[in-house]
Amino acid sequence: MAALLEVRDLSVRFGGVVALDRVSFGVDAGQVVGLIGPNGAGKTTLFNVITRVYRPSTGTVLIDGRSVLSIRAHHVIRNGLARTFQNVALFRSMTVLDNVIVGDHTRTKSGWLQASVPLPGALAAESESRKRALEMLDFVGLVARADHPVAALPFGLQKRVELARALVSRPRLLLLDEPAGGISHEEVDAMARLLRRVHTDLGVTMLLVEHHMAFVMGISDHVVVLDFGRKIGEGTPAEVQRNPAVIEAYLGAA
Repeated sequence: MAALLEVRDLSVRFGGVVALDRVSFGVDAGQVVGLIGPNGAGKTTLFNVITRVYRPSTGTVLIDGRSVLSIRAHHVIRNGLARTFQNVALFRSMTVLDNVIVGDHTRTKSGWLQASVPLPGALAAESESRKRALEMLDFVGLVARADHPVAALPFGLQKRVELARALVSRPRLLLLDEPAGGISHEEVDAMARLLRRVHTDLGVTMLLVEHHMAFVMGISDHVVVLDFGRKIGEGTPAEVQRNPAVIEAYLGAA
């Protein structure tokens, strides 16, 4: 396996606040890597650097050996990277299907002028995009709700819509920000099964932030632990669970 994502000596400062402090780790192609840590550890900040929302103070992030700092923020998805959010970021006035179609914009070959005029090329591109979106909704179990307004769906199903929107772009690396957050115990188990299918059936490498320990330990090949912006441990789930620094960060010193 080759490193798909490399985080190298990454630091982020907001004034006098150090959000990330010389963090380094890698994600190999084909892995599922969990990123854990107490609240305020810097996990979402790291995601925001990878997706070009924030620029690091020092260090870099590489995708396939290329620095993301050389990629425009709106071109990140074209480099095989997609993301979901802790609080779902959907277009609430649109249908489930239209929300997923939005995620397919990088694969639609017609330009804005063609799309604004009902020409054969634009109609064919729209039809193909709709087809891909429906296929992905079928994959996440929501094709029957394609024409429903997304705002009418319960939160757990909205998370599936957002996942479908991320997957329709066919990413190689998927960043998941708390996929089990805010959903019921039964939905957590169902989400774990779905993400395993994303990994095995679609071949997607995943980096996920999660506070639900049973969830992240059950799905991850490798786990990286942050605390107060620093990496305090990494390894297999079993190794991390035995790490004294990790135990102290979560439970406090004895």
